[in-house]
Amino acid sequence: MSLTKKNITQATIFTGLVWFIVVFLIAPNITTVTDVFWQDGEFTMRAIERMRNAPRAMQALRNSFIIAPVLSVTVGFVGVTLVLITDYFKVFGAKILRLGYMTTLLYSGIVLVSGYVFLYGNNGFVTNILVQIFPNLEQDWFSGFWAVLFVMTFAATGNHMIFIRNALRSVDYQTIEVARNLGASSFTILWRVVLPVLLPSLTAVTVFTFLGGLSAIAAPLLVGGPDFRAITPLILQLSRLQGSRDIAALLALILGVSSILLIAVFSLLEKRGHYLSVSKVKTDLVKQKIRNPVVNVFVHIYAYVLFLIYISPVVMIVLFSFTDSRTIARREFNFSALTLDNYIAALTQNFSPFMTSAIYSFLAATGVAVLMLLVCRIITKHKGKASTAIEYAFMIPWLLPTVLIAWGLVATFNRPQWFMFNQPLANTTTIMVLGYLIICIPFTLRMTRASFFSIDDTLEDAAKNLGAKPMYAFLRIIIPVILPSVLAIFALNFNRLLAEFDMSVFMYNPLSVPLGVEIENLTMAGDSGGDSAELVFVYTVIIMAISALVLYLVYGRNSKIGID
Repeated sequence: MSLTKKNITQATIFTGLVWFIVVFLIAPNITTVTDVFWQDGEFTMRAIERMRNAPRAMQALRNSFIIAPVLSVTVGFVGVTLVLITDYFKVFGAKILRLGYMTTLLYSGIVLVSGYVFLYGNNGFVTNILVQIFPNLEQDWFSGFWAVLFVMTFAATGNHMIFIRNALRSVDYQTIEVARNLGASSFTILWRVVLPVLLPSLTAVTVFTFLGGLSAIAAPLLVGGPDFRAITPLILQLSRLQGSRDIAALLALILGVSSILLIAVFSLLEKRGHYLSVSKVKTDLVKQKIRNPVVNVFVHIYAYVLFLIYISPVVMIVLFSFTDSRTIARREFNFSALTLDNYIAALTQNFSPFMTSAIYSFLAATGVAVLMLLVCRIITKHKGKASTAIEYAFMIPWLLPTVLIAWGLVATFNRPQWFMFNQPLANTTTIMVLGYLIICIPFTLRMTRASFFSIDDTLEDAAKNLGAKPMYAFLRIIIPVILPSVLAIFALNFNRLLAEFDMSVFMYNPLSVPLGVEIENLTMAGDSGGDSAELVFVYTVIIMAISALVLYLVYGRNSKIGID
């Protein structure tokens, strides 16, 4: 009887997972494809022809495929130099510099871009100073390709400060000493000894940078201006026009195919394994002194210029968040204008967007944690073709840009579907939470799976030998062991989703505006001369405070992760 009940339970769980995969991970992508190539009941290539004859669409494609590789180079250069400045070379004030460089971990996406808009945008703080110095300078000088490249370059180096720093710690100092004793110069050591160790991590980070540049929405939307149109903002615009949705779907599909091809190429290169390995018994890296005085001065100047670029938005946002709207509109900071009214208003009268995002984020982070616990349990305890297929299926969101996932969900569930019991999900809390949950699946699956593989199997075997049932052993033995990791993953997901914009802007209900969309609306209004910038600053400060707390709780007492 117990065996039958066990089989029924396993079959029910497996059926539920398959249903989730088919309905939420596969069906939306099929819908996107059919929307493009199947119209009026027959196969058609009309969307491709319409896109080819649409100058804006072709320009957006060119712009995105230009910005992505250029961004990979600029972010790679800046990111690697940040790590070398803080952890490889002896640079004065390296610890302070590191804190400045890592501010992008506290705020990102639409929140970070809004900070740069406040500084450099039309009527920005820096813009007003520059106009006084250079009267002929146009107010909207900070727009177009170079503005997008600037913002995204300094917004995307957070991964370098985590992963490249970790890779740098793997460098065996003995190899540096040997190379120096053989007469190698500092540049040769850096190029031939240190950088090859960083190459695997650098390659992975570069791929994600390329994908991020290809599907970017926040920076092109806020600072791209009329001269620089990118794919994702155009998809958003076309999706709101009834007669252009097939072109929007085609553009989203192009992004998805490009992402899959790039990841496939990267995986192929990674399998070749032509990377330098490091010794298992190594000497910790010792910071290198820059012996050339001219180079030393140049490196210090470069380091502190970057520090100012990174820290300026944070300092200005925090200071101006305590000032009144008139002071913010003039972009002239005055200590006499300091007030707490902005925070009182944001936390009482205008707290709805924050609470909306907090609820969405909490539900999605909780849902994906529970779902991935179940999936990882199956993967680790019931190895076979079925479990492998489930694991690969749940990695589908890793291959696709957020815009394609959002488009597929909206296109599929804006009308009743039999596999959803004829219940439409458009403009509901359910579809927002599902969207948030789906984009968190790959990270949560990988991290939770790693936690499961770190468990000693003898613990559960001992419990079973003492008569404990599998479910009891799982709840009382396995869960307590991995609970700290699960809570850390939950906190990181919640932190990531709190100001999520890319998914939200496609699926939000106008009656329940999430925080990311609200910040974008307020930023656009503030840059046009509105009196809403103070709310953006307050929201940003609150997000940074929450992010700092989350990062401390997750990484603060674990120096091996690289946040220290």
